[in-house]
Amino acid sequence: MIHRGEIHFGNLDPTKGREQRGRRPVLVVSVDAINAQPLVVTVVVGTDAKNVSRDYPVNVRVSAGDSGLPRDTVFLCFQIRSLDPSRFQDSTGDSRPVGMLSSERM
Repeated sequence: MIHRGEIHFGNLDPTKGREQRGRRPVLVVSVDAINAQPLVVTVVVGTDAKNVSRDYPVNVRVSAGDSGLPRDTVFLCFQIRSLDPSRFQDSTGDSRPVGMLSSERM
């Protein structure tokens, strides 16, 4: 099961306009009671921190060391998506979390 606070990689394609696209880290924000159902999982989309020139109060910046991600990441809290759980699997079928944020950070 996918849990609130976990960081996974998700396939965000297809997208339109200014939506973040491709395989990206996503932070799960939906509650576990919803995540346990075969519905959708609500996430905040992450991007490489070096691509973010300006921090907004709604952004959550995490270091690679704290998140388990390969690089520093900024989660763009204005980029909220509801994803089908099948979008969390990478090419090997692995959907394990790469990291987790504490409830204080969320």
